[in-house]
Amino acid sequence: MKPDLFQAPDYYNLDDLLTDEHKLVRESARAWVKREVSPIIEEYAQKAEFPKQIIKGLGEIGGFGPYIPVEYGGAGLDQISYGLIMQEIERGDSGVRSTSSVQSSLVMYPIWKYGNEEQRMKYLPKLATGEYIGCFGLTEPDHGSDPGSMITNFKDMGDHYLLNGAKMWISNAPFADIAVVWAKNEEGRIHGLIVERGMEGFTTPETHNKWSLRASSTGELIFDNVKVPKENLLPNKSGLGAPLGCLDSARYGIAWGAIGAAMDCYDTALRYAKERIQFGKPIGGTQLQQKKLAEMITEITKAQLLTWRLGVLRNEGKATTAQISMAKRNNVNMAIQIAREARQMLGGMGITGEYSIMRHMMNLESVITYEGTHDIHLLITGMDVTGIPAFKS
Repeated sequence: MKPDLFQAPDYYNLDDLLTDEHKLVRESARAWVKREVSPIIEEYAQKAEFPKQIIKGLGEIGGFGPYIPVEYGGAGLDQISYGLIMQEIERGDSGVRSTSSVQSSLVMYPIWKYGNEEQRMKYLPKLATGEYIGCFGLTEPDHGSDPGSMITNFKDMGDHYLLNGAKMWISNAPFADIAVVWAKNEEGRIHGLIVERGMEGFTTPETHNKWSLRASSTGELIFDNVKVPKENLLPNKSGLGAPLGCLDSARYGIAWGAIGAAMDCYDTALRYAKERIQFGKPIGGTQLQQKKLAEMITEITKAQLLTWRLGVLRNEGKATTAQISMAKRNNVNMAIQIAREARQMLGGMGITGEYSIMRHMMNLESVITYEGTHDIHLLITGMDVTGIPAFKS
């Protein structure tokens, strides 16, 4: 088992823009990842299993709803702190960060923002500690980039709702205690429902044979005449804007998280380039390898500045959906390109589990697709600058 020697790059002294609290939060998460994630993650990725024993630790470092107010069990931190936690967790593994950000932004966030006081008090404290794990049901087998066309639906049966349909590619589904599910009522209006494990007709089959996010648990949500109590409807927001608001928060976390994966690949490649001797000198002394490293640190630095500014805007309540889309798209693409270049720098060693690069590269192939594909985010920016949507003919 190799020691975790990670050193985070900060080429533009961005630490000067962070508060002492930001740095304390980041260092706590970084130390936890080095201690609890790095030593085991390759083994769990190889056997395609989520390490459930880390759930309690994720809660302790603020990995679950760090911006949720203290009265509901959260840490009451700001958006930059949330981003820094996601960065450090994804530096360890994208799948672990997926569990964290789904819990935070796709489960706790809608209950906090769209739920009532009874729902907040019932669920949020247990979600914050990891006693409950949640998942988010939006994507369907036939409706991914166009979630408004979903067919999952519920009917008012008088004293309860009757829910039918299916969701696919759902992180945490196989072991989640609750699911925030988006479905259409009889008028075709989208609402959020809290579905609990154990409700008759609710099953969560696991998705197997993944080459990506192997240390993350992915599954389906199947609803076969599930009776959902009326008090489980999220009352304070409906329509497609409700789940999309959750996705804004999650995509913001991904923009930070991808930097963590990129930094890990860069740091690994830099250390290897200084140690690997070919033709009588370290490969880091050759022009082509220096070009790769120089471009990596440049792109990481640009992404760091982009997300820091976005975090400031989020704290001020000014960040737009389109700005979040730009950061998600740019940073994940940046990370996947760095992973590919870093893998080449390590040659054959780059494909082995002795180093983290190939695992990051495979994970990022999912991250570049989920919560808005690379192309969809491009079109969101295009629509924002032209005022003309290109999604429909």
